[in-house]
Amino acid sequence: MFFLHELERTITLHPSFFGPRTKEYLSTRLLEDVEGTCNGQYYVIIVLDTFHISEGRIIPGSGYAEYTIRYRAVVCRPFKGETVDAIVNSVNPMGVFADVGPLPVFVSNHLIPAEIKWDPNATPPQYTDNRDQVIEKGTHLRIKIIGTRSDVANMFAIGSIKEDFLGSVPFNLPVAEADVRRTL
Repeated sequence: MFFLHELERTITLHPSFFGPRTKEYLSTRLLEDVEGTCNGQYYVIIVLDTFHISEGRIIPGSGYAEYTIRYRAVVCRPFKGETVDAIVNSVNPMGVFADVGPLPVFVSNHLIPAEIKWDPNATPPQYTDNRDQVIEKGTHLRIKIIGTRSDVANMFAIGSIKEDFLGSVPFNLPVAEADVRRTL
């Protein structure tokens, strides 16, 4: 899910920014342009450092300069079959929408165990088995990613909680304790 990547980006700089603090400005601009973005394959979570800033190349006729920056970043790339922890964003009769960091995941009602039913009379709306499992907004879920879809600048996933050890996770317990407790 999380990887360390060495990436490269070209930044064009106006002549008014040339001077002794050019490299500092380029690093700041890189952080603003790249952190929190998605390129369709992964999300850039954070830029750790820049390890190479090229000499500026003047663009003929404009006075602007192009700099190529090589940097290391932590990226988030989900894979089919991966198990992740998510927080429920919304619940409706069709299923559950949850967020795994920046990645939105939809869990269809067909991929929720049969004993957990939609309760339209509950406030707030929820899926429940009328015992200890309640899925409502803010619930922590353990989801298995069934598939992903990418657009130009977004990614989406479909998930399932229909297998063993998936579903709601008590948020007041550390994750490892919740797993032990569920198996007892």
